[in-house]
Amino acid sequence: MKQPVVVGVDYGTLSGRAVVVAVEDGAELGSAVLEYPHGVVERRLPSGVPLGDSWALQMPADWLQVLEETVPAALAAAGVRPDQVIGIGTDFTACTVLPALADGTPLCGLDDLRDRPHAHPKLWKHHAAQGQADRINALAEARGEAWLPRYGGKISSEWQFAKALQVHEEDPEVFARAERWIEAADWIVWHLTGTETRNLCTAGYKGIHQDGYPSEEYLEALSPGFSALLEKIGHPLSPMGARAGGLSADGAALTGLPEGIAVAVGNVDAHVTAVAAQAIGPGQMLMVMGTSTCHVMNSDVLAEVPGMCGVVKDGIVPGLWGYEAGQSGVGDIFAWHLRGGLPADYAAEAAERGLSWHELLTEKAAMQAVGEHGLVALDWHNGNRSVLVDHHLSGVLAGATLATRSEDVYRALLEATAFGTRTIIEAFEKAGVGVTELVVAGGLLRSPFLMQLYADVTRRPLSTLDSEQGPALGSAIHAAVAAGAHPDVHTASRAMGKIRRNAYVPDPARADAYEPLFAIYTELHDHFGRNTDLLHRLHGLRTAAGAGS
Repeated sequence: MKQPVVVGVDYGTLSGRAVVVAVEDGAELGSAVLEYPHGVVERRLPSGVPLGDSWALQMPADWLQVLEETVPAALAAAGVRPDQVIGIGTDFTACTVLPALADGTPLCGLDDLRDRPHAHPKLWKHHAAQGQADRINALAEARGEAWLPRYGGKISSEWQFAKALQVHEEDPEVFARAERWIEAADWIVWHLTGTETRNLCTAGYKGIHQDGYPSEEYLEALSPGFSALLEKIGHPLSPMGARAGGLSADGAALTGLPEGIAVAVGNVDAHVTAVAAQAIGPGQMLMVMGTSTCHVMNSDVLAEVPGMCGVVKDGIVPGLWGYEAGQSGVGDIFAWHLRGGLPADYAAEAAERGLSWHELLTEKAAMQAVGEHGLVALDWHNGNRSVLVDHHLSGVLAGATLATRSEDVYRALLEATAFGTRTIIEAFEKAGVGVTELVVAGGLLRSPFLMQLYADVTRRPLSTLDSEQGPALGSAIHAAVAAGAHPDVHTASRAMGKIRRNAYVPDPARADAYEPLFAIYTELHDHFGRNTDLLHRLHGLRTAAGAGS
């Protein structure tokens, strides 16, 4: 037998990818990607049934197609035989959650429910449950629920309980027929092994599990009958890096891999990337930057950090407190501007020079001095995950004039996301949780200008993941541990992870120049996020107008 390898499969927002990795040193031998055939379902179901405002669904068949197509293709690209594979690991966006029967069948796969929106998986960026999240938070605060401070004082509309409460209230039949309410991260592992498992990571960060779930009494006070959710989510929790089981006959037929090889328990895309980037020590904040940004960090300190997405013991790696924060829109915001804010002559210039629209605007923006555009933006086009935890907030642009150009707005949006990250870092440090190093992973690593901008704004050097397949590599590392090739995730990370230390260092002059802009950002942040309901009123008007059209 040639060298043993593992397969990591990463389920992102728009696509899934598989990578074949050498167990010994983490060498990435081959990969393959599949764009989801249905993408993100936001306007209407494939059958034509319309969806409401802020909906975002996905199709389980797309997830299975990723396994069927990318795993064999990655093996072929690597020149690796299936019998060399000793394990497979997967990761998923979260909270991406679905209702299912007791055998794992998604409710949207049933003939009489396929046209019911609530029978489908809700993607992480499904924000239509904000009203439910508000009530969860208000009641928990009024009752003094002990778990609320562990989540910075607010539960997000993106998470399991808010989404489940929306189903319970808007389609009680779907809620009643759901025998399982399960994260996609666990559902895909169930499909591979034939055995249901639940991982500690998604339960802790997305399922409000802190030495147990919220009480039956609390859930009944929230909405009569809602405590039935506890039966749908109740299951022993598995630690990260554990073996969920062996690959079943059905899983082997789907992937082309040998039956019985190790399958790692499910994990979250951002959290699993920490081991790939060797960012698992106390104070190392990993930023996984793509359509959104997820900030994860381990610490030996337990603190209540306002607006955090949770702190969970052993949630990322064993032995430390794992923290999570995030920004709901980053790359999505840049893409939004390009869709509607690129002049025709700029598009023609990009085509003539063989540049992408991103590359052209980045080039033009990079020619400016800090503050030259006279703009400050708020990066809330997809709501605010941290530190305000409010998905009814929206973007703001201040300082625009008739002379404002497309590249001015583009740069202001880039800067806004960096300011948002600095706001998160400062929240950690004010709570006594030190941030000693920033490590960056994700697709936005491809922009050196953006990376340097983040170093300047945060006044910290940035290390970078030395791989384009961070989550998939992280899942492969967990698969190696599940297969027994390494004794624990710490050892496996040292052997298989990849990092470039201090790839970007802050420029002192630019860092100083950003201080007055960040001060204005902070003033706008607190005004629109805390001191006025103006953006909420605008959201209400938009929602009402959409409902009436």
